[in-house]
Amino acid sequence: MLEFKLALKNLLGSGLRTWLNVTVLSIAFVIIIFYNGMLDGWNMQATNDTRAWETGAGQYWHPDYNPYDPFTFADSHSKMEEGILALEQKEMATPVLITQATGYPGGRLVNILLKGVSPNQKILSIPSHLLKDNPDDPYYIPAIIGNRMAQNLRLKEGERVLVRWRDANGTFDAREVTITGIFKTTVPTIDAGQIWIPLEKLQELTSMAGEATYAVISPNAADLPERTEWIYKDDKALLKDLANIMAAKKGSSRVISSLLLAIALLAIFDTQILSIFRRQKEIGTYIALGMTRMRVVRLFTIEGTTHSFLAILVGMAWGMPLLLWIQRNGIPMPANADQAGVAIADKITPYYGGGMIMATVLLVVLSSLIVSYMPTKRISKMKPTDALRGKLV
Repeated sequence: MLEFKLALKNLLGSGLRTWLNVTVLSIAFVIIIFYNGMLDGWNMQATNDTRAWETGAGQYWHPDYNPYDPFTFADSHSKMEEGILALEQKEMATPVLITQATGYPGGRLVNILLKGVSPNQKILSIPSHLLKDNPDDPYYIPAIIGNRMAQNLRLKEGERVLVRWRDANGTFDAREVTITGIFKTTVPTIDAGQIWIPLEKLQELTSMAGEATYAVISPNAADLPERTEWIYKDDKALLKDLANIMAAKKGSSRVISSLLLAIALLAIFDTQILSIFRRQKEIGTYIALGMTRMRVVRLFTIEGTTHSFLAILVGMAWGMPLLLWIQRNGIPMPANADQAGVAIADKITPYYGGGMIMATVLLVVLSSLIVSYMPTKRISKMKPTDALRGKLV
């Protein structure tokens, strides 16, 4: 305790030099929390939106289905097995059928995916209730698309689009679909290049009665079928791509944090070296008065480490209001950010978790401790008589 009081007194006595070091370290501290909070907030938002709009709590895939290989779509469909059908009857699963198609908006040719989903499903956030049929017109096909798709094809609600596809027998057919709704989502993988129509209508048009490509499982589903030819994909597998992106971003975050800390800690390192050089007589006096060399080393180490505690207090004083304001208002994303292929909202709301803040505090304190100790090792080699005369080791 005596050493801490003496170290604090020496720091405050250094005046401007101390507060410059503290200010630089506090800026690094706040920026590290901000950057990691932004990544954590983006991760939470992207994960929650992807689950709500696309993956659900898990999926059962047809054995031949590969979302990264469009050539598998023609064969990746069959009737669902009894266990999955039982989940669908309990409204704990919703099937989706996929087929490749070609759209002709305004006379242009566009490759699309035609997806069938039940208008009554409640598992995904897709507004399938907008797929309202017209009983007076047997050729009427309602369809919904995402806002990205609508912008790219310059389509509006109520317009019609000619769509051509090939059914299960290899026969080409074409019909007009009517855009009954345009939805906005942060998940581009259910939007770009896709048209959603009623599942039963797509099964009828493609001669695939009762068939599906995959089934999305509800978070409330229990007793999932264990033995099935369809492949079960859990939450971890479905969000693997997103997790890999976040891991890469975390890697860049560590690089940025290291650079910021290196700049701030370099100032503390220089201050420690300067203190030892200018205060050799003081060090000799301490040793002459009976303090052991290791105790003097501990005194200067505590003195350097105290910079980090002051920086944390100063950073909390000015950084906390700023970070809370950013969290309340969000961070606007560029207009073309949704072209990145991952879920990105118009605004990212940072998330400052207690674990992340404590990890940052420990990082700053331990780094300051190490940097403060390194120059003080030479004190253990000083002779009291030489130190009193101001002679260097």
